[in-house]
Amino acid sequence: MAKKILLTILFSVTLLAGTGFWLKSLIPPPPDHQALAQTQPGDIPYLQQPRPAGDRGRILMVVTSASTMGEHGKDTGYELTELARSYYVFTANGFTVDIASPRGGEPPAVIDRDDMGPIEYAFLNDQLVKAKLHDSIPVAQANAGDYRGIFFVGGKGAMFDFPGNADIHNLVASIYGDAGVVGAVCHGPAALADIELEPGVPLLQGRRISSFTNEEELFLIPEAEEVFPFLLESRLRENGAVFEAGPAYLRQVSTDGRLVTGQNPWSVWALAEEMVKTLGYQPVQRKVTSEENTVELLLAYETDGHRGALTRLETFQQAASGEGEAINRRLLAMHGIVAVMQGRVGKAVDIVRLLSAAKKWQQGKQV
Repeated sequence: MAKKILLTILFSVTLLAGTGFWLKSLIPPPPDHQALAQTQPGDIPYLQQPRPAGDRGRILMVVTSASTMGEHGKDTGYELTELARSYYVFTANGFTVDIASPRGGEPPAVIDRDDMGPIEYAFLNDQLVKAKLHDSIPVAQANAGDYRGIFFVGGKGAMFDFPGNADIHNLVASIYGDAGVVGAVCHGPAALADIELEPGVPLLQGRRISSFTNEEELFLIPEAEEVFPFLLESRLRENGAVFEAGPAYLRQVSTDGRLVTGQNPWSVWALAEEMVKTLGYQPVQRKVTSEENTVELLLAYETDGHRGALTRLETFQQAASGEGEAINRRLLAMHGIVAVMQGRVGKAVDIVRLLSAAKKWQQGKQV
């Protein structure tokens, strides 16, 4: 009897180990960040296209000056990926971009290597960007009349120095009142909380808007209601906004006239290009990233299940035609882990199936 039990345990351990090894094989190793760190703006084809003719005006991008989360003391700042991607969309589309912050000077950045790719490293190595970030414009000194649009970059620090900032409120009211476009992403919409265009009339009353959701916030920081001055989604709803929440950690962009907002970092590319459209221009051509394809794949899963996601995967892989992997398997795997933590075991299993299919495509095997 003891021998049978021992053999059963040994078999189970071997099976689990084998399953773990197989699952690990579905996820590619991380990119070579040491090599990526050498990327220059001149290495990015998107940034080497001729700028559109004519002067399209200026956009003011605003980042947080807060380096800690209030009294809780956790490090924070603006999200580098959100600034880099939107900055380059605006400049590639012919706009001049200035960077401002509540205090001016060099603002604190949140840099997560897992989110870093060529565009982010090129941004860090861009000498013009370095000069702008080293000496960002204090929002109190920004002249609203110089700008056709204003864009609030996310980062948890925005929750502490954007709301209630009279200089930010004045900039938004002036630019919006002068037919300008207002954009914000992730925690950036905190800048729009409690703004009134006229006494008793909130800017957001009846307006469709997106931001980092309560679900996303509380999943990452269960004590968020104690850490932040308020939950962003809740405050925007209190301002009368028609809040549009997409699936957690996937793309969601809301456009309501000259107000353009996005839910999270995965919304930045689409949001910035939507701002370009709202300003009256067709965005210049850009190769869609593997991360964006992965988000589209997961959105397809949310609406059409595994079969719909697999069809989308096949479309992406066929379009890639040997130019590399069409999706980011590491990002897809991360969503599988999130699904397990959310108790969505069926989704986690389906994501493993998609990972396996993506690996086969990458190896040149028909699924």
